[in-house]
Amino acid sequence: MNYRVPKIKKLVGFLVAAIFSLCAAGITVAQKPGSAGPPPNNNPNIDDRIRQIDEGRLRGAETNVSLEEENQKRLQAAIVNMKDDYKRIQVLRNDIARNLVARKPIEYKLVAEQTAEINQRASRLNVYMQARVPDERKPNTVDELKNEEMVGSLVKLCKLIDSFTENPALKSAATVDSKDIAKSKEDKANADRDLLAIIKLSAGIQKKSVSLSASQ
Repeated sequence: MNYRVPKIKKLVGFLVAAIFSLCAAGITVAQKPGSAGPPPNNNPNIDDRIRQIDEGRLRGAETNVSLEEENQKRLQAAIVNMKDDYKRIQVLRNDIARNLVARKPIEYKLVAEQTAEINQRASRLNVYMQARVPDERKPNTVDELKNEEMVGSLVKLCKLIDSFTENPALKSAATVDSKDIAKSKEDKANADRDLLAIIKLSAGIQKKSVSLSASQ
């Protein structure tokens, strides 16, 4: 996944150019087109007014820089959160798989906690990814799982997480070559499909585990 961070230097360059153009505009206020020299200063407050205008423009430019710096901080924080969610989902997947391989009796309370966290973190990832599957109608409700489907559903969830986290669209941060655009779009579509499936399935398992944990 390629996160492009806006370049501060480029932004500052634009701001500097804007400041120069604004200052030039301020100068034209004090000159009349076609006059050989500066007009007589009949208003003793005109210099103060021009200075106030220029200072206001400079303060506006400084505010824009501050807003860009704040946006940079938010973007960096979002990237950190995404990496944390990405790694944590894999850790939870490994915990579930380890218990399945060991053929341990399902601890429904634990599974409910694990799948609830997976669902929360996958949903938060989707805030940034905005996953969509246009050719598939997504149901509004989560399908109710049967007791005997729990193991199979957990296995399926682990495989979905594997597919999602191993997707080249997420693992490669390099610039995509023009020849690989079609493949990149396909990878992104697959990642979207897997993420939405993880969100749906984890919600279904979590709901069923909560009901089963009461009788365990």
